[in-house]
This record gives sequence, C-alpha cells and structure tokens, in this order.
Amino acid sequence: MTLTKSLVTAAALATLSFGAAAQTNWNMATPYPEAEFHTKNIQQFVADVNKLSGGDLTIKVHSAQSLFKHPEIPRAVRTGQVEIGETLMANLSNQSPVFQVDAIPFLVDGYASAKKLWQGQRPFVEKYLQDNGMRLIYAIPWPGQGFYTSKEIQSIADMEGVKFRTYNSTTEKMATLMKAVPTTVEAVEIPQAFTAGIVNAMVTSAATGVRTEAWTFSNYYYDTQAWMPKNMIYVNEAAFKRLSPKAQQALIDAGKSAEERGWKMSEEVFTETTNTLKSKMQYRQPNEALTKALAQIGDVMSADWAQAVGADADKILAPLR
Repeated sequence: MTLTKSLVTAAALATLSFGAAAQTNWNMATPYPEAEFHTKNIQQFVADVNKLSGGDLTIKVHSAQSLFKHPEIPRAVRTGQVEIGETLMANLSNQSPVFQVDAIPFLVDGYASAKKLWQGQRPFVEKYLQDNGMRLIYAIPWPGQGFYTSKEIQSIADMEGVKFRTYNSTTEKMATLMKAVPTTVEAVEIPQAFTAGIVNAMVTSAATGVRTEAWTFSNYYYDTQAWMPKNMIYVNEAAFKRLSPKAQQALIDAGKSAEERGWKMSEEVFTETTNTLKSKMQYRQPNEALTKALAQIGDVMSADWAQAVGADADKILAPLR
C-alpha cells in the first residue's frame, strides 16, 4: 500500500469513527399508550429532534410503562438509567409542593388560566429538576378533569365509602376529604380495575375516558373541569451535556414546538372527547350543592398547599391574579 493510499484510508476511518461517536441513541420512558395524544405529540417531538440534529440524536420511545412503571420514571431519569422521560407532574407532589398545585381542584377553569398558572409555576419546576440533575424540556396539560361514577351523585355524601381511583398523593387527599376509599390504579389499568370491582369511581380527563371507553364500565360522567394537570418531558442533565451542541439545541427547539403544538392538541381533544362522552354516557353538570362541596374541598387543599410552599406560593399564583 502506498503512503498516499494509507493516509486516505486512515482519514476515511477517522471520519467514520467521528461520525459514529457523534451519533447518540437515547431511550425514552413514557407511561401512556400510543393512542394517547400526549404520546402522539412525543412521537412528533422525537422525529423533530432527529431532523433538527441532522441525525446526531435518535430517541426510541417506550410507551405504556413498557420500560419503567410510571412512579419509577423520575428516579430512572435522575439516576441515568434512561435519558429522557415523561411524568404527570402531580405525581411528584410528595417530593415538592410546587408540583401539588397542578392538582388543586378549581384553581384553574380553562386553558387561559392554566397557561397563567404554568407561567408562574415553570421557574420553580425548572429549579427543582436542576437541583436533582435533570432538565425540563416541555409540559402539556390534560383536558379538564371530570368524575366518572357507576352511580348517580346528587351530593358529596354520595361519595362516602366509594372505592375511588387515585394516582398520586393529591388525588388520594381529595378522595379522603370526600370520605371515599382511595385506591391506587394507573391509567393503563383503569378498565380492568372497574370491571373487577377494585374501583367504582374516578376523576380523569375526557381524553382518558374516551381512550379507555369509560362507557363500557361506568355509567355517569360529571363535567366538573376540576383541574388541568400537566405531563412534563425532562432529561438527565449529564446525558444532555454529553450531546453535541447541535443535538442540545435540537432538543430545546423541538421541545418549544412540542409544547405549543401539545397545548393546541389538548384543547382540540377536550372538545372532541367531551362530545363523544355526551353521546355515550349519562352526561351531567354537577348541581349547585355538589359544586359547592367540591369547591370547599379545593379551598382546604389550596390553603394546605400555600402553607407548605410558604412565600413562593404568591409568586406561583401571581400570573393568575
């Protein structure tokens, strides 16, 4: 082999080696199935990341708790077992009260006020994640939460003793204040839980109600618009720093697009799925007595939250006011 040919071969191998090193493959843990609008938005997000990074970063989505169970995802991202994950923010209420505000009943009443709450809340969420070795990418709200019950509810007293599906400390507290029986059930397990009699009531979005075909196991839907909890997408900070500058910027830019797109998707899904539930179930607006009782529970939870947060509570709620 001539010297010139050897140099060319060495240069080609070096180029191949550099390209292989520059390309990074990540895994993403998500708790919801492919049919959920959050997951559809994520699939577009990862496609955008790959395109914007020029192939430097590829993300494989593991949906429906197939990689980690929902409660395990934050720790998995923090410890670097997986590079990127999705979590319902309110699930971290026991870690920091900054997340609990996401599930205080009747604090927000629609997308406009939900955006204002997120404006006040976001810096504190970013700080919490930063302190724990993670980085926020974006967050998307679920449509307003409604009650699904097997029996008709005329007053809050009708909830006493009802086996009520909960999924974090905040919903557990609400169930306790209603004198219902808190029962932990993840979103993917809802139909089986109702069918088996493990639960006979829940509060969740119209989107989840339609996806799980709630009319096959529940009779009534109460459109309470109780709160609009958000899912957040976040990454391991050390893994982020190992990326090329181009891949880092791709994550940030794709995240901004995903957040804007996701809020619009959520609102569209709210309208569509509420109309579906109206046609499939006994649709109800809560009566005055039930609304008042639920609002009182919201007041108790709001006061407890403000006390736990301290002075930062006013900063978080400032945009709402």
